[in-house]
Amino acid sequence: MSSEAIGFLMGGLVLVLLVLRIHIAVSMLLAGAIGYALVSGVDPLLNYVKTMAFARYSVYDLSVVPLFLLMGNLASRGGLSRRLFQATNAFLGHWRGGVAMSAVGACAGFGAICGSSLATAATMGQVALPELRRYKYSPALATGALAAGGTLGILIPPSVVLVIYAVLAEQNVASMFMAALLPGLLAMAGYMLAIAIYVRVVPGSGPAAPRMGWPERWKTLRDVWPIVAVFVTVIGGIYGGIFTPTEAAAIGTMATAALALFTRELTWQGFMQAAFDTASATAMIFLILLGADLLNAFFALSQMPTAAAQWVLNAGMSPLLVLLAIILIYLVLGCVMDSLSMILLTIPIFLPIVMGMDYWGLNQTDKAIWFGVLALMVVEIGLITPPVGMNLFIINSLARDVPMKETYRGTVPFIVSDLLRTAVLVLVPGLSLWLVHLLN
Repeated sequence: MSSEAIGFLMGGLVLVLLVLRIHIAVSMLLAGAIGYALVSGVDPLLNYVKTMAFARYSVYDLSVVPLFLLMGNLASRGGLSRRLFQATNAFLGHWRGGVAMSAVGACAGFGAICGSSLATAATMGQVALPELRRYKYSPALATGALAAGGTLGILIPPSVVLVIYAVLAEQNVASMFMAALLPGLLAMAGYMLAIAIYVRVVPGSGPAAPRMGWPERWKTLRDVWPIVAVFVTVIGGIYGGIFTPTEAAAIGTMATAALALFTRELTWQGFMQAAFDTASATAMIFLILLGADLLNAFFALSQMPTAAAQWVLNAGMSPLLVLLAIILIYLVLGCVMDSLSMILLTIPIFLPIVMGMDYWGLNQTDKAIWFGVLALMVVEIGLITPPVGMNLFIINSLARDVPMKETYRGTVPFIVSDLLRTAVLVLVPGLSLWLVHLLN
């Protein structure tokens, strides 16, 4: 059996193990080890494994991951999410569907200091769901808006998944953050537009809240300005070249902790729980990274990604058709896998294919950045598609009286918005590259 055939066989083994509900990290480690041994032998496998962990974990950019996770955990336990929602609700709540729009806007703001979709969905769900119930929003719209808003956590910088992609694709983390900012803001605007259309198509699903006076609005802005300052410091420092992403993450974490202490909402128990949750999430991510490293080393040894890329090039398919096929595969995988697992499993295979084709005359760096944001946007859809949309389960666990089918139904307008935005980014790569070129 050729090494390329073994590569495809082990790729299939990973999918079989996932169907059997084996953890993604274990699945990749097992398939990578078996494939590596079959292609190169047991001794070379052991020689590679003994240095693999140090080689991966000594990468400086990865230190961003626990820092951004800790920043998000501290923000969620320091009452910052509630302040964000109150501020957005003060300005948007009096519109039809305005409270749901406020929840989406608050999710975007919280995602800007969190970097995790699951944490964004869980935190904002606890804050906004009682208000949506109080104003008698339909269960479908309330849960659908919160599940979709949570996806902004991995699209609006800083994003843990973007950091992982940058490491895999050997791209600059700051450039990836720049590229994702405009599509992230467009996602927020698209979700708000979807809510505005939904409440007019389904009357009574999103009543308007009472209009707040300007004194109350100014008060909510006064409460929320330190959060804006943290975001501007972190992202502005990265974009301006003042900090590296790791330095910005450290400064942002310290500022968030100080802010949470100042509001007197962060207890010692809350701080310890934030640290524990950060350690747990970091360990999970790093174990998956280790599994991906072994699997990717085997794929490189087997030449399977190169063979797949060459086969696609020789098939004579148009670049857009190939990209459409990749997007469809992501949409299917999103129904059964989480976002990080999808990125780690597919990028080593799909990126060489994309890099070998011509898209709008982009150079190799621009192409890698554009595809990274595009992949992230499609992966984001998987968080709200059945049967394993992680955000759906998180929101539904907070609204146990809402049938899951209602939550599924409520996400449909947001999925349509996501698909339209994906089509725009495919046809207009400058949407993600404009800010990169402007600031570099």
